[in-house]
Amino acid sequence: MRFRSLALVLLVIVVALTPLDAQSRRRTSSPAAPKSEPAKVTCPSELGDGVKSGRRFCDILVTGTFAEGAVIALPPHRGTATLTFDLHNRHTYSEQQIKAGKAFAEYTATIRVLPPEGEPLARAAVISAFRSPADLVDRIGSGAGPTGLKAVAPVGTEPVTVTLPAGVTEVSLVGERLVVQALDGRSVFTAKGRPVAIVSNVMVTYTPAPPPSRRR
Repeated sequence: MRFRSLALVLLVIVVALTPLDAQSRRRTSSPAAPKSEPAKVTCPSELGDGVKSGRRFCDILVTGTFAEGAVIALPPHRGTATLTFDLHNRHTYSEQQIKAGKAFAEYTATIRVLPPEGEPLARAAVISAFRSPADLVDRIGSGAGPTGLKAVAPVGTEPVTVTLPAGVTEVSLVGERLVVQALDGRSVFTAKGRPVAIVSNVMVTYTPAPPPSRRR
């Protein structure tokens, strides 16, 4: 009788503990919250850092190939991701033109967002005009002149938001066309290698991919 009682007690303990153990093995971590961070950009034509904003400004060149654009690598993620950036026109600043009353210029720049293969994911445009130094977004340091500022500066800001499909791990920003309306006429630039726009404040919002599952 003593052995039967002991066996019955052990059976009850095993039955009571087994569901708890199984339940603990079935526990999964809660879904990761979306996070936003500066994107990793490989810029083929660095313009420099803004002296006021500290932003990194990158020239966007006319090209039809993914590798020759400003390539943005996305962190490991699941589902779609959201890419945001500020698109600017590029103006060549000249004190002489300002004093002569000939500095006015209106710019329309268009770029594309390319995946490694396939059709463009999006197109973006920025339209802005320069009339006075107050129209400049910022000045770029490390210039060769006596002021230490580069002549090329961003003008106008167009915030751009692009939803990237699931499975896309990198994209490239490539220039398409620049139209300039100045006092002496209208010019259109589409030649390969021509800088047509500037980007800054490139950010990516995504849901982190879950860590690899561990086998028990």
